[in-house]
Parts: sequence; structure tokens; C-alpha cells
Amino acid sequence: MSRAGDTLAHRWRAARPPVAGLHLDSAACSRQSFGALDAAARHALHEAEVGGYVAAEAAAPVLDAGRAAVAALSGMLDAEVVFTTGSLHALDLLLGSWPAENRTLACLPGEYGPNLAVMAAHGFDVRTLPTLEDGRVALDDAAYALESDPPDLVHLTVVASHRGVVQPLAMMAQLCRELGLPLVVDAAQGLGHVDCVAGADVTYASSRKWIAGPRGVGALAVRPELMQRLRPRLASPAWAAPAPPTARQLEFGEANVAARVGFSVALGEHLECGPELVRARLAELGSVTRTMLADVPGWRVVEEVDEPSAITTLAAVDGADPQAVRAWLLAERRIVITCAGVQRAPLELSAPVLRISPHADTTSDDLAAFAEALEAATASS
Repeated sequence: MSRAGDTLAHRWRAARPPVAGLHLDSAACSRQSFGALDAAARHALHEAEVGGYVAAEAAAPVLDAGRAAVAALSGMLDAEVVFTTGSLHALDLLLGSWPAENRTLACLPGEYGPNLAVMAAHGFDVRTLPTLEDGRVALDDAAYALESDPPDLVHLTVVASHRGVVQPLAMMAQLCRELGLPLVVDAAQGLGHVDCVAGADVTYASSRKWIAGPRGVGALAVRPELMQRLRPRLASPAWAAPAPPTARQLEFGEANVAARVGFSVALGEHLECGPELVRARLAELGSVTRTMLADVPGWRVVEEVDEPSAITTLAAVDGADPQAVRAWLLAERRIVITCAGVQRAPLELSAPVLRISPHADTTSDDLAAFAEALEAATASS
């Protein structure tokens, strides 16, 4: 491991409560820092002291800083940023507000299953784009398909839920700009993990994954010109003059402001650590993980060793049950990973896989311990 990475690991670990076991599940939910936990708790206490609405007004500068951080990490400095309850809620808000007459959408075959359900619920005609064998978009073929029969929007999940392959976001963004197609980026697994600065038209993400904020909060960033085209389901009625901006209409309703404060603090901590340093550390961990797991009997590492992500996916090759192995690791060794079922990518995934996703504080010793435990778990399943 690099010296800079080891320094970041120490800093990341010191900022958090000690882990109970071994946490290798950051693609599901990372461990929050003392700072994020304390900020959310202090806001909740302030609500009890002065009332929720007064406390929310006092938290406005922190929340504005959180919005600005999302815009910066997305390369969309002019974007209007809306807080949501998570990534799926963000997509639901966006597609539910999309003009009814323009509902054709292009995405990859490995699209996240719940995203497909939201697309279907809002009446979108979904087309799949061509990909390479590893699930990465085939840019030349995709360009031909998009130019021949343009959809109303392109939806790109930069890192899938079932595989650690990083999509060529910047090249897709350039292609969509050349073709005049809006690009919507699902950065649930991307924000804080890989470079998401590409100048998309929409980017949305969750707090709980690589940014390591609270659960139940996320963000939707939309460029102003596209925001003006949206038609919120809960639009401002005629008697509510003057009408609030579209972004505030999308954010209408009850909110867990304490979680938004915690998310905003976690974003600030990420920026303070240095996004490039964090990305480099995570890519390094992914390479080390894949190297260590390459020879574990019964499993095939899906990603190439040098894939620039921290996610490693394991496919069973000799009949091992991924769900049983995951349960054994948790019960016997207190190791947390994910078993990703076929519902994660129903158009592409044919069998469950294991997903390992360490964060910056993971060490080589941790990964070696996991490799040993995985072999024992496989033998026991």
C-alpha cells in the first residue's frame, strides 16, 4: 500500500468508532464519522430546544454547503441540488416530473433492477445500449444506436450494483453533448468512489455509500435549463403565488433535516480529505483485494485487477451458495459483505454473486483475513 494511502487510512479510521468485526460493505453502507454523527445529533437536539423549523433555518448554511459539494463533485457547479431520501427517490422525482410526451430512455443491460422498476412505473420506453463483454458500454456502437434512433434521455449508472466496472462517464457525456441528448447519471456507487466530474445534465446519489453519511438521505443535481423543463407532480397550485422555484417544489414535504446535516458534514469531510486521494486509495484497495482473492477455491474474480474501483465481485464456479457464504462470514467471523441477487441487474445477471467493497481504512491484513475466512466459509457451505 502507498504511504499516502496509509496516512489516509489512519485518518479515516481515527475519525470513526471502532468497527465490530470486519466491514467490507461500503457499496451498501459505509461507517459514519464522529463528525457526521455528532452534527446530526446536535441538530436533533437543537430541534428539541427551539423547534424543528427554527432549527432548519439555522442549519441553512450547512445545507447550502452540502448542496455546493454535490454540485462540485458532479462537475455541475451551476446545478440546482435537491435533497432526497436516497438515489431511488431521486430518480423517482426526476422521471415523475419528466415531460409526458418525451419518455423514451436508453440505458445499459446491467441497469439496477429497482431503477428499471421506477422507469416502468413512469411509463418510460426503455432501450438497452450495446456493451462489451465486461458490461462496459461499447462507445462506437452506442453512438450509432443513439444517433440512429435518439431517445429522450440517456441514463448511465457509472458503477453498477452487481459489478465493480467503471463506465467511461466523461466519454459518454461528450457523446451525449454532441448528439444533443440529456445525460442522467446514477452516481449512487460513484460519488466519492470514482471521478464523477463529467458535466452531465443530471447526477443523483446517496449519502450512505462512499460518502459515508447517514442513511435515508441523498441528492439530485439538475442543470437549470433542464430543471425548467420538469413538471413536478406536486406542482405549486395557482393560489400559491409567487410560485416557488421548481427545485423547491421537488423538495416539498417533510424532511429529516438532521440526516441532511450529517450528509452535508460527510461531504465536507470527503472534500477535506481530497477526492483524488480517496479515489486513488480505493482503486488501490480494489487491486489488492482482487489479487488476494484470485486463487481462492470455488470463486472467480469478475473484474480485471487494475479496474479503478474498490468493488470486487466474486462469481461461484463450483456450486458454492453466495447467500450461505455471506451468512457464514457474518455469523462466524463478523465479516460484512453483500450477496447481490439477480434482482440487482435482471436484464444481465444470471446468478447471485458476492460483492466486497472496502473503504479507505481497510488494511492488507484485513484483506488477507477475509481471504482466509472466505476459503473457510466456502468449505463449510
